[in-house]
Amino acid sequence: MKILIIGGTGTISSAITRQLVAAGHELWLINRGNRTAELPDGIKLITGDINNREDEVVAKLGNEQFDAVCEFIGFLPSQVERDIRLFTGRTKQYVFVSSASAYNKPVRNHVITEGTSLANPYWEYSRNKIACEELLMKAYRENGFPATIVRPSHTYCERAVPVSVHGPKGSWSVLKRMIEGKQVIVHGDGSSLWTLTWNEDFARGFIGLLGNPTAIGEAFQIMSDESLTWNQIYQTVADALGVEFKPYYVSSSYLAQVSPREWDFEGNLLGDKACTVVFDCSKLKRAVPGFCATTRFDQGVRHAVAYIKSHPEFQIEDPEFDIWCDKVIDTIENTRQQF
Repeated sequence: MKILIIGGTGTISSAITRQLVAAGHELWLINRGNRTAELPDGIKLITGDINNREDEVVAKLGNEQFDAVCEFIGFLPSQVERDIRLFTGRTKQYVFVSSASAYNKPVRNHVITEGTSLANPYWEYSRNKIACEELLMKAYRENGFPATIVRPSHTYCERAVPVSVHGPKGSWSVLKRMIEGKQVIVHGDGSSLWTLTWNEDFARGFIGLLGNPTAIGEAFQIMSDESLTWNQIYQTVADALGVEFKPYYVSSSYLAQVSPREWDFEGNLLGDKACTVVFDCSKLKRAVPGFCATTRFDQGVRHAVAYIKSHPEFQIEDPEFDIWCDKVIDTIENTRQQF
């Protein structure tokens, strides 16, 4: 197949890029060019920012036609409107990467299917994804635009270890606290269920939808079948680090109230990670027979920890977050001592 990816070097799309090239597909990328050294050989790269220099990027595309166009960096309805305009008549399939955070919050049923209603009053990011999906389904119903929607949940790779409460510079600051024997903040009591998916597993499910006629006009979620509590997740991270897990439990609503607004804990926690969810991926498995996520979290996180330890560029310090953690813990402890 001849496939165009908008993005291609992120956590999810990098694995898809590698697998498509390895399978011999003709792969084109529209990418800003910040991480081209990581791209495999054989890609036809169009360097440019389609969000800010649309005319320049479109000129480089020329009159090329594609079997599939995959949008990984579409976050706003205006970006989807642009894609519908640009790729109508130029692709047999348009795949939009949405988000499982779009599902109804607060959760009405912890078992999530593609039929679960979409609504998230806590997170603008999710509401924008919902609006993008609505535009695509309208274009499909009214004009036959060949849209497929994919909803990932928490997908991770070797470059970052997934945790629920971290600052804007990523999870290394949490791992560093663990290594130093400090307490780490866990939202709630750590008992809510969550699903983590290794990016190479996700990529196999995603690629199975490309060129798949049953995927047109449909939405699919792609996740592992493994559901873990956040206590299990953090304990597994600590085990991979070879340290003791010292949790400090704080309610999600309190964390949302006392964190800097730009960290958006209201969205990330109340609108996403604080909710117990179990995903039913039977629809994907019917469309992509044989799909199964094979990487357990304990396996993936050991690989990620080893990779980050050997690559200092991913050990990004976040002193502001570290100070904030200590302040939250000290404030709660001082309040407790007054009673």
